Amino acid sequence: MNIREKLSRIQYEFKSKKSRYNAFGKYNFRSAEDILESLKPLNEKYGVYFTVKENLTMGDFPIIHSTAIIVDAEAGDTIEATAIVGVDLNAKGQQMPQRFGSASSYGKKYALGNLLLIDDTADADATNSHNRETSIKSKMQNLENKIAKSKKPLINKANIEQAKKFLSNGGLMKTLEDKYTITEEARTELVNE
Repeated sequence: MNIREKLSRIQYEFKSKKSRYNAFGKYNFRSAEDILESLKPLNEKYGVYFTVKENLTMGDFPIIHSTAIIVDAEAGDTIEATAIVGVDLNAKGQQMPQRFGSASSYGKKYALGNLLLIDDTADADATNSHNRETSIKSKMQNLENKIAKSKKPLINKANIEQAKKFLSNGGLMKTLEDKYTITEEARTELVNE
């Protein structure tokens, strides 16, 4: 079973309770820690593990890019999903470490949710604005749109044939790498062609 098949089965079987309660918004929610804890039996069952990495970028305000990764423990193959969260520097009642910690927790939770196809649309945590200013939301939307436009197209096993044809006609791997994001699985196949 390859990593895509394993992830598909995990997405189908995965269940995580909303064990946390937000007294301010009066709703239950799940945290990144709840999601990771619920994954442990599936990790063992399918021979995979999950990690989350974060990257901070600065602009008009700090942005945390959280990337959830499933790793096949045997083959080393990976699949990633990313979430982008802004740090609300004006959050009332929070010290600076709490502001970054809150954004980090949200980023991890939503990156894992993207990877595992967790639908939180009915979750008040997904829709509650917590009295944040709409300007922050519009800045985030503009930033997400810029990032989406700047992403390189992906070459993976599903669409590798055009890349193979390009290389067989004398094209250079460097040209592909400059214009596309290439999965490790596809890169191995292209290099060994």
